[in-house]
Amino acid sequence: MKNNELEWQALRPDYASYQTFFQTASQLPASVLREVQPRLYESLQWLNNADSGQFMLLKAEDSAVYFDTLCDTLLQSEIQTYPVVGAYQVESNKIYWQENVQGTFSSSVPVASCSWIEPEQLFGSFYCHKERVSVNPGLLHQVNGGILILSIKALLAQPLMWFRLKKMVEEQRFEWLIWNENQSLPLPIESMPLNLRVILVGDRLSLEEFEFMEPELSGAALYGEFEQDMYLENEAALSQWCGFINALCQKYRLPSLAPEAWEVLLTQAARRHEDQLILTFDLEWILRQLRNALRFNHDAYLNADALKKAEENRLWRHSYLLERSRDEILQGQIMIQTDGEIIGQINGLSVLDYPGYPDLIGEPARITCVAHIGDGEFTDVERKAELGGNIHAKGMMIMQAYLNSELRLDQPQPFSASVVFEQSYGEVDGDSASLAELCALISTLAQQAIDQQIAVTGAVDQFGQVQPIGGVNQKIEGFFDICQERGLTGSQGVIIPLANIRHLVLNENVVQAIKEDKFHIWPVTHVAEAITLLTRQPYYEGQCEEAQSDEHLLAVIHDRITQANNQDRPRLPWFLRILR
Repeated sequence: MKNNELEWQALRPDYASYQTFFQTASQLPASVLREVQPRLYESLQWLNNADSGQFMLLKAEDSAVYFDTLCDTLLQSEIQTYPVVGAYQVESNKIYWQENVQGTFSSSVPVASCSWIEPEQLFGSFYCHKERVSVNPGLLHQVNGGILILSIKALLAQPLMWFRLKKMVEEQRFEWLIWNENQSLPLPIESMPLNLRVILVGDRLSLEEFEFMEPELSGAALYGEFEQDMYLENEAALSQWCGFINALCQKYRLPSLAPEAWEVLLTQAARRHEDQLILTFDLEWILRQLRNALRFNHDAYLNADALKKAEENRLWRHSYLLERSRDEILQGQIMIQTDGEIIGQINGLSVLDYPGYPDLIGEPARITCVAHIGDGEFTDVERKAELGGNIHAKGMMIMQAYLNSELRLDQPQPFSASVVFEQSYGEVDGDSASLAELCALISTLAQQAIDQQIAVTGAVDQFGQVQPIGGVNQKIEGFFDICQERGLTGSQGVIIPLANIRHLVLNENVVQAIKEDKFHIWPVTHVAEAITLLTRQPYYEGQCEEAQSDEHLLAVIHDRITQANNQDRPRLPWFLRILR
């Protein structure tokens, strides 16, 4: 199966055709949001339409960087504003509103934003001192006639503030209200006109919670989304992205990128998104990468070496859990075999997501399967022990359905089998191990040993086709690190879904080992390819010329089932057998 191996060039994004472009990328004009986020920009433009409503829901990260970007975009787009001019006048028994008088309650800014705000900051306040009453404006008054950007989380945490804000915006009147039960209005305060459009910003979970609280408003409000990425389709798309990076560098006073630094930043972004064709627009991540690199940069331009050192330093600072996880395997506390052949045992690949830990940890998992004469039941031990999640259970049922369909039995299945993740003491979920579990089950039924030098990841459907999975880079690197510590044999490697090739952004150690033919990656599209690689036996007749035997695995399983059914058939007395 040598021809099916991936070449080392496929393991990382290829930006060779853009090298000339990178030489002048830092000189590109700054890209504005309407160029890189046209759908979001169009949604923002609809706020200028008086008939579009007063509220907009925006899916974006709740942070100052995104709020600042939205404010800049709205200011650049020349939004329509309806400023209010007026002031409060204090009389002996009343505070009244006076139009067309310039004062502190006149509109002062067209756009304002705040990720967290208290009622007094939003609605203003009043004070009494020595029988003198004064009223102070809030953010609502400053942006009256314009657009206010608020965090959904802040409003969900203070529902009373939200309901009062909503009522005022809808009625277009600002009313002075009491927030403290121990206070009261010193004098009657007249309401004032309020003409405001509000953008509510939050992530998916916040939007869901807000929709539950305000179903009617959520259905009627405008919707926009800050897209986190775009595809690298051509040089024009890359030009827009580089211009956007240049805009961030200018706004936050960061040095421009050196020509060789662009490729490094693109590769790091592809690794984060697990896609070689992705251009990221995650503002927080981009600024964090650039700012972290400043510590290692000594040039006028931000160079590639600084970006690499910053990322290496980050990984080293986060490596405690990773090292402990590897040590348990290397010291034999968690049994993972990387040589020899065993029937019904396979190295699956998993990713561990520790609470509060920012990275995924890839780690091999020993999956075993045993079979015995029974009623044909396939037991998912994780599910029985209530350690298996729903998605894992779904993957197991799909795997079993495929095998039962593939065997096309004319008689009952005489074998019962059980599949388990060995030394797994927490919940197992996801369907990315279903290919490995299916291969272990086939190995057990056919009594063919699996090469322990190969690890497997992938999901399967009911036709045996292999489907893509997540965390492919961490999974490959997790198995590679164990093999490297024990000594690379040149026969070790990983089976992955063919559809995951575009997601590969592997570290230099893995790339170099594959380049030197010390480690291998085999992409597959069907379980037949995977089990043939693992057992070196064909799965069905005429499948593989390189297999070591003409007898295929399905035929072996059929023969064993037939023998088991015949053994189970009751023996007749000798005289009845003669009559037959």
